[in-house]
Amino acid sequence: MLPILAGYIAMSFADRPGLAAGFVGGWIAKQGFTLGYLTTAMDADAQAQLVSAGFLGALLVGFAAGIIVNALKKAASVLPESLDGIKPMLIYPVLGILFTSLFMMAVNPIMGVINTAISGALNGLSGTSIVLLGIICAGMQATDMGGPINKAAYVFGTAALAEQTLQGNMIMAAVMAGGMVPPLVIALSTTFFKNRWTEADRKAGLVNYIMGLSFITEGAIPFAAADPLRVLPACILGSATAGGLSMLFGCASPAPHGGAWVIAVITNPVQYLLALAIGAVVGCLVLSFLKKPLDKATE
Repeated sequence: MLPILAGYIAMSFADRPGLAAGFVGGWIAKQGFTLGYLTTAMDADAQAQLVSAGFLGALLVGFAAGIIVNALKKAASVLPESLDGIKPMLIYPVLGILFTSLFMMAVNPIMGVINTAISGALNGLSGTSIVLLGIICAGMQATDMGGPINKAAYVFGTAALAEQTLQGNMIMAAVMAGGMVPPLVIALSTTFFKNRWTEADRKAGLVNYIMGLSFITEGAIPFAAADPLRVLPACILGSATAGGLSMLFGCASPAPHGGAWVIAVITNPVQYLLALAIGAVVGCLVLSFLKKPLDKATE
């Protein structure tokens, strides 16, 4: 998962030349190679400890690889036209992989510490307060709606799910509820508090019913980008409410995705839908209270 993620993030920046650099950078992030490891790899008595940077490292190196390859493109633009044929075959992939690898090895220890700290904090909560864990993981899903914080919570949920325990399934259910709420918050607010939104917003809000039920948090991004100070707190509160209630009701999901369409396999499905509805309504009311009614001309 991590090399593919990093590879396609790099490709979105630098087109196909960035793909190989992103793949290798993501693999290094997962394996945890460092610059210190290079100096001790041949010494059987002094192997450096590998520090996996996990998802956050793969996310970072995807951006870095794309930027590095784009910089190589600009630097190579001064070369003679007769060398244009070898640029995508030799210069971009070889130098791109080299510089991306060195970058990732340099930052791997730092990203590894951050990744371990986040996972350790979440795992520590799972043993003492499962409801609080649900609140935190679900709230993280709404913090940046598809960004690194959202994905960190999702990867933690899928890792817990892989343990094949009831607690792991409960964590996954809470994470999924947290990701479903933000689009539903937008959809409900644009439906029942029309005077807070323009006509274009109200039309766009209808799509968020489907996106929310499908666990596609990104449906709320345009609204959050337009008014982050009101939309984000409301969505985080709504998601945290849904995640906490999901844990409290003992809801558990063996599926890592699917939203409401996998309700048949979720433990306590009625309570799960209730938690989701309460979270969406709470977020909707908070958002609609924070937003001021528009004048007729603007509306």
